[in-house]
Amino acid sequence: MTSILTPRADAAAAGEPLHHFWSVCAGAGRAAEGLRASWQEQLRQVAEGCGFRYVRFHGLFHDDMFVYRLGGDGQAVLNFQYVDDLFDRILDAGVRPFVELGFSPGDLAREKGTIFWWGAHGSPPTDLVAWASLVSATVRHWVARYGIDEVRQWYFEVWNEPNLDPFFRGTRTEYYDLYAATAHALKAIDPDLRVGGPATSNFVPDARFDGDTEDKSGHVTVTADNLDALEWRPVWLEHFLDHCSRERLPVDFVSCHPYPTDWALDDHGEGAHYTRGADATRRDLATVRDIVGKSLFPDAEIHLTEWSSTPSSRDHTHDHPQAATFVVRANLESIGLVDSLAYWTFTDVFEEMGAGDTVFHGGFGLLNQQGIPKPTYHAYRFLHALGDELLVHEPGTVVTREAATGRITALTYHYPPEMPLAVPLSTPDRTVAEQTLALGTPVPYTLSLTGLPADAAFTVEILEPGSAAGGDTLAAWRERGAPDPLSREDITALRRTAPRTETVRADAAGELTYERRLAPWSVVLVRQDDGGPTSAYDNPATP
Repeated sequence: MTSILTPRADAAAAGEPLHHFWSVCAGAGRAAEGLRASWQEQLRQVAEGCGFRYVRFHGLFHDDMFVYRLGGDGQAVLNFQYVDDLFDRILDAGVRPFVELGFSPGDLAREKGTIFWWGAHGSPPTDLVAWASLVSATVRHWVARYGIDEVRQWYFEVWNEPNLDPFFRGTRTEYYDLYAATAHALKAIDPDLRVGGPATSNFVPDARFDGDTEDKSGHVTVTADNLDALEWRPVWLEHFLDHCSRERLPVDFVSCHPYPTDWALDDHGEGAHYTRGADATRRDLATVRDIVGKSLFPDAEIHLTEWSSTPSSRDHTHDHPQAATFVVRANLESIGLVDSLAYWTFTDVFEEMGAGDTVFHGGFGLLNQQGIPKPTYHAYRFLHALGDELLVHEPGTVVTREAATGRITALTYHYPPEMPLAVPLSTPDRTVAEQTLALGTPVPYTLSLTGLPADAAFTVEILEPGSAAGGDTLAAWRERGAPDPLSREDITALRRTAPRTETVRADAAGELTYERRLAPWSVVLVRQDDGGPTSAYDNPATP
């Protein structure tokens, strides 16, 4: 990124359409967690504040949702009461489900309790006819409850990371059979229902997944001097598209998970952790776009249904300001490449490893379990504030316009060149995160806008490390003495943690020059006011 940021824009200049792919979908842990009041409150908050329109989660058919069991006579007994409760509340929040069809219910699972604290049944169903009947009955129930016009707007993704043994104790061929059975069941209900996959895990630079099962001896990462000199490819995607073309299977969208890491030595999470370059996300998304464009499904949508700086729910970096800067950088660099990049996850109400032991334990969430906003929450709020027309797109900065109102918004970040990688994992404590946060030096920033109304007012929000006044949630918590557990008064106070704000105005000629020095890892939003209240951040949640 350039060390001097000097974006210039004419508010009346021609712009290009800007799709907010970052606001399409957010992830969550599992379906049963969505039955909790705190999960539902936080979903409403991120939908309103960050603009998320879909939510994706595991465990739709897990036993704790009670959808499927075999009766004493061996016949399937279906129960949609918990699913109805969850989906009603999701839709009432103004969000739609991005339906992940998996994992197996216990009475259809070949193996049980293969992954997660809650014991997901990550194995192929023992009976694909019964599986297809379950999918069909579930979706027909939704059509009857919500109407076909509504359900046509949902997405149906087949499984989660089936290339990894704990998530799918089967072969690639078995996954393809599962995909075919699921796709046929959906299209038999309505041809306009949208189905996709293969929902595979983070990219690899070698042949470990080229066969029907993973070859764990094939990792080249362990001997590479420069990870970013390797050719990173999405798992199974090309093979999957070729297979679906040969078998005439529908592919309305493709999905995979471009985490900028490779944790190759550890059976996925317990040993060596390799972090790729800071621009890995942009390069991966461009690769997917190229693969899909050259396939026989060039019009398939591209939905990357999980993404974060690391795939660890105990990465303390997730709680720090640099995680927010990484989010802004990766998304702005990837403009125009995909239809969605779903942040994993919107909430720390998340139990893949069980509950977090502390209030800030490195969970994925934009909000912690008590609904306290982390810097990443404000990163997504800033991205959502951008207009739908792009006027300037330069390293480190964009300037946009809202077509309906002409309102101008600029977003700028300082990702210090001293950190050439995606922000690295910090576990089991905050040591690495604190070292990362200490990198870099301030850089000058000058925003120049012309063609504005005379005296136009702008609200500036500055997200920066080191204090509660800059939206640094950990700093705010420490300023209160780092209490754990939190009192109700602590929760109320910390929920108000927000970036610092100031107001600036254009001159009588309709020109604005805004200057400041950006601290390392800071993010700045400059947004033209609309004449209404100018409060930059109002957290509606209350304990």
